Amino acid sequence: MRILLVGAGGVGDAIAKIAARRDFFELIVVSDYEEGRATRTVDWIRAKHGDDVAGRFATAQIDASDPDVVASVAREHLATHVMNAVEPKFVPSIFAGALAAGADYVDMAMSLSEPHPTDPHAQTGVKLGDDQFAQAGDWQAAGRLALVGMGVEPGLSDVFARYAADHLFELVDELGVRDGANLVVTDDDGNEIFAPSFSIWTTIEECLNPPVVWEKDAGWFTTPPFSEPEVFEFPEGIGPVECVNVEHEEVLLMPRWVDARRVTFKYGLGEEFINVLRVLHLLGLDSTTPIRVRSQNGPVEVAPRDVVAAALPDPATIGPRMTGKTCAGLWVTGIGTHGRPREVYLYHVADNAWTMAEYESQCVVWQTALNPVVALELLATGVWTGSGVLGPEAFDAVPFLDLMARPEPDGGYGQPWGMEDRLA
Repeated sequence: MRILLVGAGGVGDAIAKIAARRDFFELIVVSDYEEGRATRTVDWIRAKHGDDVAGRFATAQIDASDPDVVASVAREHLATHVMNAVEPKFVPSIFAGALAAGADYVDMAMSLSEPHPTDPHAQTGVKLGDDQFAQAGDWQAAGRLALVGMGVEPGLSDVFARYAADHLFELVDELGVRDGANLVVTDDDGNEIFAPSFSIWTTIEECLNPPVVWEKDAGWFTTPPFSEPEVFEFPEGIGPVECVNVEHEEVLLMPRWVDARRVTFKYGLGEEFINVLRVLHLLGLDSTTPIRVRSQNGPVEVAPRDVVAAALPDPATIGPRMTGKTCAGLWVTGIGTHGRPREVYLYHVADNAWTMAEYESQCVVWQTALNPVVALELLATGVWTGSGVLGPEAFDAVPFLDLMARPEPDGGYGQPWGMEDRLA
């Protein structure tokens, strides 16, 4: 397996660092618009693991917005797989470039949505991933695989959905993704500051778009942002967190392969975060449409959302200022295999202190990066196979969860996942 990794930001950097401990690939080309970022990642691997391991990595400059460039870089390095680790606005170009190069493709976030033009808080418009699924026939005809939504959420939660349906339940009522954390970021004086742990560009896209819900009788429909608040109890000391509906890929993926009455996604944003997002929207600072701005060097065109992203701390750099844990998981209700009502929460927790000590990566980006590496290893060893445009639910969950949880000395990733039965 020869992998073109597109993006050396927080998640791309963590993907390379996690993969450096594995031997399933021949080469990973770490690429970025600023090649210096890719070089920093490979230099870290060299310092941590030595020249032999770093020798299986290379760097490249890439313009992820140009499918021809993506295809050219993939061909130059004989890439068998293109791993997309940049913001979802680049999905169409990287997706097209990978297919043109004759490579398989993996991403962690899918093509963007567009709200319904007249009834955005009740009806769907263009849904997350619609553009990619529309091209499934092209990938199938080429005999190539596009594994989409293979991060942590979407990704691991989708693997949990497959596992629950196959092994824990006779009938699934609801698949409810629930994310929460107790993370705190502080400044030099120890004061808590507003510093999102993931790309603010992506966060704005997810949180201000109308959330999507799926029901078997109604199909996909939308609600207003931040709707249906509920307090969810998260494990391993995180505790109760208020969660709200947020647009996310799982709701668009799970019903395609897993039989359930209802699918939801709720995220623990917190009152402060929600208020900030509402203010950004009120001021038009969430817009991606460039506006004309006067500067010392004359007028320039700039997208307000890009300004917000530039003004906030880079999520890849806040790890040393962060404390706490993040939890990604799936709450499932229905009738268990014993024929009685059952309610379980399947989850994985990442502790920032541990991820910083082991990888110098903050826990949110590290947890996101772990899952595509596990998936790539399953593809490299032939445990997972397929063609077309497929989500994680299309594959057997057991090999993934076993490999993820198995201790590193025994060939695994040493990341056990948890399951709580929540009915007596």
